[in-house]
Amino acid sequence: MEHAGFKIGMEFRSGDGVWRCTDIGSRVITAIRVDRVEKTKKDGDAITTVMLSRSEAEAEGWFRGPPYAVAERVFDEDDLERCERLD
Repeated sequence: MEHAGFKIGMEFRSGDGVWRCTDIGSRVITAIRVDRVEKTKKDGDAITTVMLSRSEAEAEGWFRGPPYAVAERVFDEDDLERCERLD
């Protein structure tokens, strides 16, 4: 995709993930991954990691923001070439 094709809130595929555009800079875009969330939980000395599906993460509010509970990723011009718009 080209930089001009991105809009805040639109979803796209890159690599093995589905992403939602959260900001558009002059040469980069930022996005959050919305197809899954890795949730780490500490219970005493034990640390467990659970994968939440999109619907589970939505229900828990992980994608509400800004600020977002999930990390934003920066996509530069090289990354944008590998992005595919989802309609």
